[in-house]
Amino acid sequence: MDTTDFQDIVVITGPTGSGKSELAIRLAQEIDGEIISVDSMQVYRGMDIGTAKVPGDQRLGVPHHLIDVADPDTEFDAGQFVRMAGRVLVDIRDRGRVPVFCGGTGLYLKAFFCGIGSAPPANPGLRRELESLTLEELRHQLAAISPGSLDHIDIHNKRRVVRALEVARLTGRSPSETWSPWKENIRKWPEQTFVLGRDVTKLKEKLDQRVTTMIRDGLIDETRQLLERGLLENTTARQAIGYRQAIAHLRESVSLEDTVGEIRVRTRQYAKRQRTWFRNQMPSTPVPADDPDEALAVILDHLKSSADFTRRLPA
Repeated sequence: MDTTDFQDIVVITGPTGSGKSELAIRLAQEIDGEIISVDSMQVYRGMDIGTAKVPGDQRLGVPHHLIDVADPDTEFDAGQFVRMAGRVLVDIRDRGRVPVFCGGTGLYLKAFFCGIGSAPPANPGLRRELESLTLEELRHQLAAISPGSLDHIDIHNKRRVVRALEVARLTGRSPSETWSPWKENIRKWPEQTFVLGRDVTKLKEKLDQRVTTMIRDGLIDETRQLLERGLLENTTARQAIGYRQAIAHLRESVSLEDTVGEIRVRTRQYAKRQRTWFRNQMPSTPVPADDPDEALAVILDHLKSSADFTRRLPA
């Protein structure tokens, strides 16, 4: 089967804390599936607590792919994800099983199903120059070169602004011009795409508790170990929510109380941005996920009602 034929694929996505991982595991058990992780931080070895990786003994025998495939001192990007996920997809199909993409990194999903676009790779020298600037300076330069870009990126995320300015400087074009032709490729998006949603108040409570649990389980010590393994060399991973604040705690004497508060705020903001992205950027079926059993039943009913999908299921 052609790797660009995506109608045998299930996608489980949604904001952080919506229960994607657990639901995907249960679904995979039901449909003889294997999980392809779509998480830009779970690719890194040793980044376990802060990324909420499901421990191996809790994966219930379901194979997981694209977790722990890079060292914390090396960069990993959407292009690498697309290439690796493509190979894994072929392997899963060859074994007669169902690919289940699970994760909340929307950029990776978009790149895989709609094309990586023509943006140039990172330029180490230019990247170092831009990283040395303040966020305000970066935004000012981007506005001067490509003002429309500020409407299409998270202007509070320094990493995103750096990348947008890097592309503009290298190509002389707006970053949006280098993105894949979304309208042309949207038809390739898997029909069986499900976006999990939770009550906002309940989600906030879960995210706050998750941060408490991460601190209790050793996020600070994990970050200390990652720093010894070169985390600061990775301009992407060191900015991950949780780790960035833990680094400030370890290196800049930010109090633990302030660290926890900052992680909670940033996590809530990230979940809100994810909800907006999934609502506006991809065709999908929304699934209320406050009750995991009901969410699983909704997805299974939807799959069973699709003749095109069920004929592709393993015998």
